[in-house]
Amino acid sequence: MKRKETKYVTRPRPGPHKLKNCIPLQVLLRDVLGLVSVGSDARKMIKMGEILVDGKVRKDHKYPVGFMDVVSIPAMKKAYRITIDYKGLKVLECPEKESNVKISMIKNKSLVEKGTLQLNLHDGKNILIPVKNPKKPSEDIYKSGDSLLIELPSQKILDHFKFEKGNYSLMTNGQNRGLFAKIKDIIPTRSREPNKVVCEKDGKEFEAIKDYVFIVGKTKPVITLEGK
Repeated sequence: MKRKETKYVTRPRPGPHKLKNCIPLQVLLRDVLGLVSVGSDARKMIKMGEILVDGKVRKDHKYPVGFMDVVSIPAMKKAYRITIDYKGLKVLECPEKESNVKISMIKNKSLVEKGTLQLNLHDGKNILIPVKNPKKPSEDIYKSGDSLLIELPSQKILDHFKFEKGNYSLMTNGQNRGLFAKIKDIIPTRSREPNKVVCEKDGKEFEAIKDYVFIVGKTKPVITLEGK
């Protein structure tokens, strides 16, 4: 949204994404996509259940959508993915075959009762993985920082990309935000400083904070994350 064009703006409701990293549905429909001219029309569409986020109907016009979320409008046969570039959040129209999948990063994990592993994702969702012995590396294959290609809305895991050397990533913050790069090395630190990652883009190397590096595939993004 351009500055000083409006006095008030809809504030996102607290949800899975941080305030500065999300867009309320009303603003997305009216100001970003331009599908309606006034907020009342956007609210009407939302209240009627015409807007889906990650395959589920959302009727709150303040519902926050953020990085990697998929906003679908079945009546228009359109779907949009929230991605990122050097300016910040960016909205791309999804190819039809990609409108029911998304990439989610594992923020952390926990063991819940009855030997079930819970993967907590960057978008506030979680996935339960039944395991017999979580101490066995062959069963506990998911690590914090790994990314999952999941089906929407079932959250079925379609693919798993480890946070390791050689994989392809997208910078989500810092001075290289929006840049795609290959991971060359991972540098753990023994101090309060965050772990660092050495990345390579067009033959040039740079360092990034580990939390800013989002794995999107092995040699290239597995879904469309850049406009034409």
